[in-house]
Amino acid sequence: MALNMKLKVSIARQEMQLLDNDGHTHRTWPVSTSRFGLGSTPDSNFTPLGRFRIVQKIGHGSAERTIFRSRRQVGTWDGGPAPEDYVLTRILWLDGLEEGNANTFSRYIYIHGTNQEELIGQPASHGCIRLTNTAVVELFDLVEPGTEVEIGDVPPENLVPEHFV
Repeated sequence: MALNMKLKVSIARQEMQLLDNDGHTHRTWPVSTSRFGLGSTPDSNFTPLGRFRIVQKIGHGSAERTIFRSRRQVGTWDGGPAPEDYVLTRILWLDGLEEGNANTFSRYIYIHGTNQEELIGQPASHGCIRLTNTAVVELFDLVEPGTEVEIGDVPPENLVPEHFV
């Protein structure tokens, strides 16, 4: 099922859809994209645009709220205030399929859970696509490496020349 499915992220609506090959939506989740902007500039914390694929799944079997640093499990978030934005629960690592976003893998752009779930639905990330921890577990079980991801549907006021490179 997974390779016959596609993910589509809307920047304008701050949501992700799981679509089949006929374009029918099977599931929709609210997301959070970058609060810094859009594009593929190295070290920018921007969310890249275009076509991608999932190249690696990390965290299978990990408990919800597992904290990852450099893709390694380092503990569990207790749900309280945290000094930083954690990568939690599961990681779906993306790779760009277009010239303009080919650096996505080396920029460590993921779909992952977060300790800032209250910000889901608005731009708040450091470039990744954030989901709630429950949603990222559900998504992780529905997709495989090779699943295509499209990030776009950008409001016109957010378009800048870099997006067309």
